[in-house]
Amino acid sequence: MTAPIPRDIPDLPAVPGMPALLASPVPATAVVAPYRRPLTAAYRLLVALVAAAAVTVDLFLGSPIRVLTYFTIQSNILLALVMIATARRAWTARRPLSPLVTGAALLYITITGLMYHLVLAHASTPFSMTGGPVSGWQAVTNHVLHTVIPIAAVVDWLFLTAPGRLHLRMAATWLLYPMTYLAVYLARGELILPGTPGRYLYTFLDVEQHGYKSVLGNALLLGLAFYALSVLLVAIDHARPNPIRHRAKTGFRLQPPVG
Repeated sequence: MTAPIPRDIPDLPAVPGMPALLASPVPATAVVAPYRRPLTAAYRLLVALVAAAAVTVDLFLGSPIRVLTYFTIQSNILLALVMIATARRAWTARRPLSPLVTGAALLYITITGLMYHLVLAHASTPFSMTGGPVSGWQAVTNHVLHTVIPIAAVVDWLFLTAPGRLHLRMAATWLLYPMTYLAVYLARGELILPGTPGRYLYTFLDVEQHGYKSVLGNALLLGLAFYALSVLLVAIDHARPNPIRHRAKTGFRLQPPVG
């Protein structure tokens, strides 16, 4: 005869030495399969090649050292390098480049376009650099470097880049390069004999014509404007919709993190 089964079974004590499992965040790359973006890669590579070709033509048309001193040339070279890197990542389905780098390239090329069209290209402004009509290959590269490439960079940011990656804390870091450029620019002017053509490349930073007080005042105003532009880019980046869409797959498949 068997013993009756008790109505209430007491709780078993916990087994010692068995730690509770803690919840851990799982990166999206572990559950979502990475995907290639060949059209984005092709577009970025094309932009990089056009910028590099325009810079190369300018180097052949003028003194290479003087040409490389222009902020326009340096910002286009940086953008071309960033576009090549991001094109490779889009082609191979790797993680995006750091927004600190891509945001800096976007800011500098935007500064190039805005400064040219709002300040330098108008004869009515006190800091105009029109000088005279530009023709031939110089006119082509001038248009490409100051208009085509900045617009292409903004298009890539707005329509081919995920939003919300730029942050306000990056704005101050982005200004380090313009500050360094100003210091090197002024030091270069001091090393060149007074009266030498091309001693100061930009009229608003011409110490020989305006003096250090006015030049540093102009630089301060430009620095504040550049910072405001940085903040504006960050705000737009967080307010704009996500342009990147891809087909969702049914179910999830574990994937190793994409390098």
